[in-house]
Amino acid sequence: MPHRYFASEFTETTAALTGPDAHHLGKVMRARPGDEVILCDGAGFDYTAAVAAVTPDRVEFRLLEQRPSDAEPSVEVTLFAGYPKQDKLEFIVQKAVELGAARIVPFFSRFCVAAPKKEDQKNARYARIAAEAAKQAGRGVIPAVELPLDIKDLPARFSEFDLVLFFYEGGGQSLRTLVKNQKRIALITGAEGGFSPEEAKKLVAAGAVPVGLGPRILRCETAPVAGLAAVMTLAGQLE
Repeated sequence: MPHRYFASEFTETTAALTGPDAHHLGKVMRARPGDEVILCDGAGFDYTAAVAAVTPDRVEFRLLEQRPSDAEPSVEVTLFAGYPKQDKLEFIVQKAVELGAARIVPFFSRFCVAAPKKEDQKNARYARIAAEAAKQAGRGVIPAVELPLDIKDLPARFSEFDLVLFFYEGGGQSLRTLVKNQKRIALITGAEGGFSPEEAKKLVAAGAVPVGLGPRILRCETAPVAGLAAVMTLAGQLE
């Protein structure tokens, strides 16, 4: 199977690969003119491309065929994840991208153990993790990882979605009856400390639909993965 890369500088007939990926393809994989690879434009399209020229920091291609990426789900899911401690958010970002999330938005709430610190630097790392996960999973886009919000700012985003699912340990409606035919879905999961009753009430009052993931309380890094997998399955995206 040809190697896959997110490329840049697309024209109607050409594209170019720069940076570490160009070094990997040219030096490690020893690409030569005529070799074929799969290029992704980051907008949901894949291209079969033939290497045209190789230099130490750049590989140029001729585009042979364009097609929509098979890996992009028809439902757009945004994950709002309570900010966890240590490196758990790295795990959440990686798995969310693999499962098909379009966007990951961390947020701080009352019972978060972690506190805001050097978020610009951390966000750059999360973006790299998302990019690597997108390559590994064969995605056609690199999902965005946004800078953290405060939980009080979440309701202002709800108008972006057809459905907002609030995964809450108190349970709620059945996922099976909610997800069908929805195209823009948001998932909200908590950090280690969960949500205060006041926070939960405000989210529900703003339009979030409380749902559960069974009778067991899941860890903060498990709930996003379980929730995304369940939603993607019910939406017919993991068949």
